Amino acid sequence: MATSLGLGAIQITGGASYLSPSIDNNFTTQLIVIIIVTFLFMLSAQTGLNKGIKYLSNINIVLAILLMLFLLFAGPTNFIMDLFVTTIGSYIQNLPSMSFRLSPFDNSTWVQDWTIFYWAWWIAWAPFVGTFIARISRGRTIREFLIGVLAVPTVFGGLWFSVFGGSGVYLDFFKDLPVMDVINNKGTEVALFYVLEQFPFGTFMSIVAICLIATFFITSADSATFVLGMQTTNGDLNPSGSIKLTWGLIQSLTAIILLWTGGLDALQTAAIIAALPFSIVLVLTVFSLMKAFKEEGALKREKKSV
Repeated sequence: MATSLGLGAIQITGGASYLSPSIDNNFTTQLIVIIIVTFLFMLSAQTGLNKGIKYLSNINIVLAILLMLFLLFAGPTNFIMDLFVTTIGSYIQNLPSMSFRLSPFDNSTWVQDWTIFYWAWWIAWAPFVGTFIARISRGRTIREFLIGVLAVPTVFGGLWFSVFGGSGVYLDFFKDLPVMDVINNKGTEVALFYVLEQFPFGTFMSIVAICLIATFFITSADSATFVLGMQTTNGDLNPSGSIKLTWGLIQSLTAIILLWTGGLDALQTAAIIAALPFSIVLVLTVFSLMKAFKEEGALKREKKSV
């Protein structure tokens, strides 16, 4: 979570400095962003699941869909949809080989900086996301759970990356705009805002994007604080405000320290280190889940036979 807060601060600061050059894209600005986000997610955490997190999550979804639809129709629509279909097919076709891809014959750091980092980041998120989703999914069937947690987000994520990534690729390849130069010179956190600027209402859409990034990280930190509170109070489904406040401050302070000591590299390293031991837990969890399914199935068969 600390890694996510740090990355969110970098993204928000990059966008703010791009829209207003008077705002410096440095650690001081990132610190201010983290303090503001911390205050907001702690305020949300005190209101509970049915208020703060729920309302902000709904706002997230609406803003994300509106921003994506805007860029889809204002941008190169045909190219984006072609890219979406092509990349989905390519992903399905190459998933096994991509899953085992490393770079033993060259010194490229691409796999480490992207594939392994994001694997580690998602694994590190697993205990928070898994526990939180389990908390709010009580009463759902396995089928409903898989559709809501795996199928729908996967399709939406593929479309999201096709719209935003595809727009950037289109501008760079077919409009000869220096998207890659912006990434190399100003950082990846600025690329989104440069791309949005090339379309109608670019400045307004960039402001919406900053708000969306902020609310995404507020809800994520809010959820993580809630889960950490549960895990440190013997599974209390409604941890006290003081417990959530403590964990919220710990997360934010950790993010600040990581940014101060090493910036993005420190954040990536922290995510990988945190994920390594939990990857073993995930493997064991798979066997535990299968065992639970078998036991539940046997119990249902016994009830039917009675």
